[in-house]
This record gives sequence, structure tokens and C-alpha cells, in this order.
Amino acid sequence: MSLIGEAAPGKAPADLIKDGADASFVADVMEASREGPVIVDFWATWCGPCKQLTPLLEKAVLAAKGAVKMVKIDIDKNPAIAGQLRVQSVPTVLAFVDGRPADGFTGAVPESQVKAFVDKLAKLAGPKVSPTAALIEEAKRLLALGDTGGAAAAFAEALKIDPANLAAIGGLARCYLAGGDAKRAGEVAAMAPAGAKHPDLESVRAALALAATAPKDAKGLEGKVAANPDNHQARLDLATALAAKGDFQGAADHLLTLIERDRDWNDGAGRKQLLTVFEAAGGASQVARDGRRRLSSILFT
Repeated sequence: MSLIGEAAPGKAPADLIKDGADASFVADVMEASREGPVIVDFWATWCGPCKQLTPLLEKAVLAAKGAVKMVKIDIDKNPAIAGQLRVQSVPTVLAFVDGRPADGFTGAVPESQVKAFVDKLAKLAGPKVSPTAALIEEAKRLLALGDTGGAAAAFAEALKIDPANLAAIGGLARCYLAGGDAKRAGEVAAMAPAGAKHPDLESVRAALALAATAPKDAKGLEGKVAANPDNHQARLDLATALAAKGDFQGAADHLLTLIERDRDWNDGAGRKQLLTVFEAAGGASQVARDGRRRLSSILFT
């Protein structure tokens, strides 16, 4: 004969449904609920309604396929935690999310209500973010704020976990490029396997290509463009120099002006360079989005 509240042998994956205790409550419930919802079933051997409710809870938790966990607490053997949570009768069911009670009910309820309760919690679980993905997300946030040092450290930490991560390789290369070290940026980009493609990696490769061909005398080029706005070569060179420094908006503005003045100059050199700038800035960047709209307006009006 099974003990009250036990799942049928072999049905519950490890740690999905377990017997809890006062001593292990923090780990089993409080900490575990930071990773996903945990249902706590407070019961007692003498409780008739518990014998009806617990199997229904187990069935619903198993049906959730890991989105929700369940811990069963015998209040007679573990009175401390029941007292702290002011459990006054059994069965009492509490759901913990992010280390705190989030929902619950008291007494035996119909199976449909149990299922709805568990399904609601399962929706809170959501997809788990890997440590690598979290580091890359934080690194991109720091880079957008101009903290290249902090971003580089986060990208490097991500690469310790996953040395072949293309987003982290591209991001770290971008940090070196933003810091003016194109050589080191190229070395990091070369860490990616031959033929590997990823938007972040392609973006930094395009930026490196611009840096490799960029003129050094941006101020002198600015003077030439100011003196003769139709000096298309000087404007193209100035746009390349600006892009090499990371000023993709300034580069795009000059190239769009060039196209507006003479879209066919030098076999469409302005448009070709503009596409490279968009790629270097990032296809989804504001520079690329606004630039495409302006380019369309120039070409089709």
C-alpha cells in the first residue's frame, strides 16, 4: 500500500514531485521557485480530503511536463514551516514563485480547478535563459551604453562557457573595434570557424572591412567636402573614415547625400558603400532602418 501523497512508482521524474521537510524547505521550495513555480501540498495522514486532493495535484503536475514542481509537507512531521506560513487546516496548497508565495487554496477542490491552478502556474515558467545568453544580453546592453570595458568582460565570460559562440565572438570583436584596436578585433573575429555566419559576426566583419580601407585624415576630408559639396570622392572617403570610427550615422548621412546628388556616380559606389555601413551598424539598427527609408525616398521619388 502506498503512503498518502506518494506518486505512483516510476511516474515522476527526479525532483519533480518530492516529499519535503522543515530542514530542506528553503532549498526545495524557496530557492527552487526562482527557477520555476513550486507547489507545496500541506497534508496529514489523518486528513481524508488530502487523500483525494494529492493524487489530483500529482496528476496535474506530471501533465505540466516539468514546468511546475511539487513538494509535499506532512504537517505532523514538519510543524515548523507550517506554523511559519500560518497553515491552519489541511489540505492547504501554496504556490511559490521567485521565492515568495504567489497563489494558493485550502480544502479539496474539483479536478478541473486543480488543473486550472497548475496550468496557470505553468504559464509563468516560460523558457529558461542560459547563462551564456544572459551574459551576451548584458554585454550588449553595456556596449549600447558605451561601457566597452564592461561589455568586453561579459562577452569574454560568455566565451569561457561557450568558446564557439558566434554572438560572443562578434560582440567581443566589436568592443575592441570600438576601442580603436582593429588588429585585436580582427584576431577575435578570426576565432570563428571558417564559413560561420551570425548577424553580430557579419556586422563586425563589415566594420573591419571599412576600417581596413578608411582614410586617416577625416578632418581634411571634411574640409574638402565643405569647400565642394559635389566632390563625391571626398564625401565617399569621409563616410568611410567616419564609419571606421564607429560613427555609422554620420557615414550614412554623407552617403545618402552623395546618392541624392548623383546616384549613379562611379557605378553606384555610394549605394554599395551604404549597404556595407548598414551591415556594419547592424541590419536591425536604427541607422539601417532610417537609412533604408531615406534611400527608398531618394530612389523612388
